[in-house]
Amino acid sequence: MVQAQLALTVLMGLLLAGVAVWLTRIEDWRSYTPLAGGGGAVSGETGYAHEEKPGGIIRWLTTVDHKDIGVLYGTYATIAFAVGGIMVMLMRAELLAPATDVIGAEFYNSLLTSHGITMLFLFGTPAIAAFGNYFIPLLIGADDMAFPRINAIAFWLLPPGAILIWAGFFTAPIASLDIVPAQTAWTMYTPLSAGVGSGTQANVGVDFMLLGLHLTGVSATMGSINFIATIFTERGPDVNWANLDIFSWTILTQSGLILFAFPLLGSALIMLLLDRNFATTFFAVGEGGGPILWQHLFWFFGHPEVYILALPPMGILSLVIPKFSGRKLFGFKFVVYSTLAIGVLSFGVWAHHMFATGIDPRIRASFMAVSLAIAIPSAVKTFNWITTMWGGNVRLTAPMLFCIGAVSNFIIGGVTGVFLASIPVDLVLHDTYYVVGHFHYIVMGLLGFAFFAGIYYWFPLFTGKMYQKRLAKAHFWLTAIGTNLTFFAMLFLGYLGMPRRYATYDFGLGPVNIITVFHQLATLGALLIFVGQVIWIWNIVQSWYEAPTMEDADPWNLKESGQFTHEWQWHERRTETAIADGGEDTDEETAMTDGGEPSETRRTSSDE
Repeated sequence: MVQAQLALTVLMGLLLAGVAVWLTRIEDWRSYTPLAGGGGAVSGETGYAHEEKPGGIIRWLTTVDHKDIGVLYGTYATIAFAVGGIMVMLMRAELLAPATDVIGAEFYNSLLTSHGITMLFLFGTPAIAAFGNYFIPLLIGADDMAFPRINAIAFWLLPPGAILIWAGFFTAPIASLDIVPAQTAWTMYTPLSAGVGSGTQANVGVDFMLLGLHLTGVSATMGSINFIATIFTERGPDVNWANLDIFSWTILTQSGLILFAFPLLGSALIMLLLDRNFATTFFAVGEGGGPILWQHLFWFFGHPEVYILALPPMGILSLVIPKFSGRKLFGFKFVVYSTLAIGVLSFGVWAHHMFATGIDPRIRASFMAVSLAIAIPSAVKTFNWITTMWGGNVRLTAPMLFCIGAVSNFIIGGVTGVFLASIPVDLVLHDTYYVVGHFHYIVMGLLGFAFFAGIYYWFPLFTGKMYQKRLAKAHFWLTAIGTNLTFFAMLFLGYLGMPRRYATYDFGLGPVNIITVFHQLATLGALLIFVGQVIWIWNIVQSWYEAPTMEDADPWNLKESGQFTHEWQWHERRTETAIADGGEDTDEETAMTDGGEPSETRRTSSDE
């Protein structure tokens, strides 16, 4: 077994080396010279622009333009969102009835593990990176990210990471390989994940998953360094710390969290791989650090990860809500301070996931206090959002509807989290569906809704077209009703004592008939969410290809309220000059970079 795993590791190393060599051959990296407007735009010599930004698939494989990479991140996140959604629909189908009727328990556990990792690491973080890459340079007046090539490398680590995480599903049908998907749950608790026992956790499919997670962590860390460097060093002359937009503040804080949290996860994953493959004893029972060490290391990353996923969506809400309320964000400074406070406090709450492990009661009490305290800056944001809408002229566009839905979901998710921060309550509800409902109200209810709000708000900017508004509102109502139906039912299931991660519930658990009803309601809600996302994909794709091009560069009438921000000003310049990204302009005298200022034509010998 060890020899086979070593051979696979060597093979993976050779594959990555081959990819690196191939990339160096298809583009002369040393000749790359960024153009003044952010790369990929038309300079004074259009032929030169085409050399720098080729067409077709080669463009997307070799691009270092922040906007292209933002689109790549968004496409990747959408695919992962679809995969994770299909996984959960299979799981919900199994839970319609108490017995095992649709899929087996092992396959259910595989789906459960991959669903959590897919939504958190392959959808959540890349979705945020999509908005950050595309819009941070535009919002702060930068030409591009500080390190364009690192930006590209960070993205291209993600596809092999996804392939490794899902590898067990591809190889399971091939009996001779004897590789099955991981079944450790997304928390990968030891000793189960260390391969101890008679189950399938010693299988190489778990090693694939751990290696894939490591790649996604390296990707996120590289991206965070890039965002920090960009916001600190690449701001335009009219952007300072006093007028830096709220979305950039949340991305900056999130990047700081990633910088401290993800390397620790990477170290823990390496220790776990060593335990699994080289008989070390980092997490061995009775030796080394034991299983509790894994929980400390994992949750020191895991709870900041919640805010890594939550802070940028909060930034989107803080950016979009004022635009459709007709007034500036109420208490801007306090929203910034609360963002920074959440970033600091998030590293002091990890052990509230471990209240039931038997740790010292004095330590539990201190973590309970900090866990309750972190609700205060979150409440500050909520009150500021509500006050911004209260005194404004609210327009119920699709982006605003999703923002309002995100605020309401965040309130429910936050309040249920305060209950779990209390030790006595947590000991009763720990590892029940109450916890599942709570964090899904945050991950889907806040992150998912803010993601859709951002997509609809900026859709006219990155496509130059408008989506179908009726379909967008249908998408919102199906998603909102389905989200609350599914996750509110899970809260009740938790009160009834239904444990999480179970494929069946036909045992002496409690009132099985009532539990069955709530599971069926949750499945109905999941179906509504699924239909809503099908409508969303149809709307976005059809509108992108078939909707008429908009001539108005201010589709949301932001100039009326004085909120025509930098990215829309860039869009207006691009619209006025009618130069598409990477396109041509027949008038070299007036050729402009992509939304930038007019570029100076190169002087010839006759000019001197």
